[in-house]
Amino acid sequence: MRRRLVAYFDRKRARAPDELADETLNRVARRLEEEGAITDTPPARYCYIVARFVFLEYVRREPIQSNVADLTIAAHREPDVVAEQHELMLDRVDRCLQQLDADERALILQYYQGEQRTKIEQRRKLAAQLGVTPNALTIRACRIRGRLEACVLAGERRS
Repeated sequence: MRRRLVAYFDRKRARAPDELADETLNRVARRLEEEGAITDTPPARYCYIVARFVFLEYVRREPIQSNVADLTIAAHREPDVVAEQHELMLDRVDRCLQQLDADERALILQYYQGEQRTKIEQRRKLAAQLGVTPNALTIRACRIRGRLEACVLAGERRS
């Protein structure tokens, strides 16, 4: 079960999937100590329910910590260095976008256009154009974004 929980948190892109899996199992064990048994749901399902809550707590506290660290680092750098790094990252993204098929490139660019309500409507229209459900569109975009991220990170390591 621990291995499955680690994989679950890893798919969610948590920074410390092992720690979150351990926290989940600790909470499940605590309930077992208090109540003696889990009778309302199958044990594996209960573990995933607890894991979801552990992940939500993690998401609430993690962005604040990482954003504060990023802001502190950025505040100590020279503005020219930050701008230069930003330009390098944009160049990498452009190079990686050019490596995609034309259809995939168009899909990912359209998928991330707009903001808030406009973005939601745009995605609905895009799904209808492609003849897929919004969920299938999200999965396609996620796969393409994953390949883009890997490409950008590979370019970063080479630099």
